[in-house]
Parts: sequence; C-alpha cells; structure tokens
Amino acid sequence: MPLPVTRPRRLRTTQGLRSLVAETRLAPEQLVLPVFVREGAAEPRPISSMPGVVQHTRDSLLKAAHEAAELGLGGVMLFGVPESKDAVGSGGTDPAGILNLAITDVVAEVGNALTVMSDLCLDEFTDHGHCGVLTPDGRVDNDRTLEVYAAMALAQAAAGVDVVGPSGMMDGQVAAIRAALDDAGHTDVAILAYSAKYASSFFGPFREAVDSSLQGDRRTYQQDPANAREGVREALLDVAEGADLVMVKPALGYLDVVRRVRDAVDVPVAAYNVSGEYSMVEAAAAHGWIDREQAILEVLTSIRRAGADVVLTYWAAEAARLVTR
Repeated sequence: MPLPVTRPRRLRTTQGLRSLVAETRLAPEQLVLPVFVREGAAEPRPISSMPGVVQHTRDSLLKAAHEAAELGLGGVMLFGVPESKDAVGSGGTDPAGILNLAITDVVAEVGNALTVMSDLCLDEFTDHGHCGVLTPDGRVDNDRTLEVYAAMALAQAAAGVDVVGPSGMMDGQVAAIRAALDDAGHTDVAILAYSAKYASSFFGPFREAVDSSLQGDRRTYQQDPANAREGVREALLDVAEGADLVMVKPALGYLDVVRRVRDAVDVPVAAYNVSGEYSMVEAAAAHGWIDREQAILEVLTSIRRAGADVVLTYWAAEAARLVTR
C-alpha cells in the first residue's frame, strides 16, 4: 500500500491554520520601546533620519510611557540628550541630569505597570562622544570609565530604575556595576548587558537622535562585525559577572549571533533592532517599494525566531497594535 502523500501546504491554506501552527510568536510584552528625552525641550523634536521618532520633552515622554503601559509593552529604554557636555560625562552621574530626572518621572507615571530601563553609557554626555573617559593621548581609559559607570548606576538606581543597560563595551563593566549596586543596597536593580555590541554602520541615525559629538569611531572597544564566537564569549563573561539579561546589537545583520548566544547562555537574550535597520524599512516603505506593516512584523518575527526573548525596537508601540488588532 503506498504511503500517503505529504502536503505541507495543507497547513497554509487559511489564516486560522497558519496562526494555529506558527512556530514563533510576537507579543507586546516581548517588546521594549527606546525613547529619547531632551533637556530643556519645549516641544518634541522630530529626528530627520528616523521618521516617526522624536526627542521627547519631559511631558511628552510621560505620554509615551503611559501609552506603552496601556499597550502592554515589556518596557521602555530611556536615553538622555543633555544641553551641555563635558570630557567626563558628568551629566550622566548628576542626580539632576536629564536621564535621571526622566527615570524618576516615568517611574512615578507608570509604577509597576511598565519596566523602566535606562542606558548606562557616557557617549550621550561626553563632549568627545566616546563611551568612556579618555587618557591624555585620546584613548578610552577602561578602568577609569568603570568608576564612572558605577557612579552612574547608583544615580539611576536612586532615581528608581528597574533595569540598567551598560552599553559601553568596557571590560569588567557588569562586575563593577553589580558590585556598586549591591554594596549600596540596590540588589533588586537588574542588569541588561550589551554583551555583543558591534562597531556597526547601522548606528548612524541614533547618533542624530542623541546629538552625538563623536569624531572617528569606536572600533577599539565595540566588536568587529566579522566575529561571531567573540560575541558568545562576551556574553558568557557578562553572565559570569552577574548580568541578568544579555544583548546582541544590532539585530538583523547578527541573527546568527543571536542564535549562538541564545544557545550558550541560561539568561534571557535581548536583541536591539537599531536605528539604521528601522530607517531602511521606513525609507523603502516611503518609496512604495515594500509593504511597511508586513515588513515591520517580518523583521521583528525574524529576530524572535533567531532566539531573542526580548526585542528593543522603535516600532514597539505600533507592532503591539498590529499583533493585537
């Protein structure tokens, strides 16, 4: 008796069947919305290279956070844009600095309804645009930078943050931050380590978003895009130092790294769908070359399919509406 013919297409014939057997799910609670807040801004400022994204005022930030909570998003990641900068990024450790004020504002607005995360890095606050303190000859001083990161973590914890996101790619940053938080009694503040952060061209629009002062590049401390095993090694080191979650950034060009990291660690894995990835889709959609909504869902689903438990994306609010409508 001949075997029955296998016809995989049977399970693709209706939307109901496709949804029933879908292997990868995209849900609002898996998404984190990155948001920028500008010191002294009287109204939101559009970011020209990121259509639909703005530098928020403190008031408009609260509206965005409230909306994120109502949509059931997993969290927001806050970035500060200060009015003035200096060589050591003192605005990042100042309790009255824009990022620390924004943390307090958002926590007061949403309480426990939304996880409040904050970027822990100096690039937004330094007049040279690097992620750390520089030596006299212009190199990033890893160990002096760790001291500033520890102080920055304490300032963010005092402001009420739930999760700090060290993104500077300094050696030992997670251990230094964990020790500082624990010694000060902030044992419940979690660390989302940007473990595999690559020296990527896809960060370009973000630099407009934070008014970056960077001249040159960050290749001496961000990872070489040619290396995947190194990303796994960095993630394992961060877990050993106390990271509660680890990050791969960017996402789309590094889906293989997302999968390798997911297979290697036993903590949640996040991936950052970065500004350049966002802007490419928006530009193509604006020209009518692709279906925008389908592309958004396809991009985010691919990141989840690669193994990311959490996706940071500028489409978080829109995607939440799309998957629940």
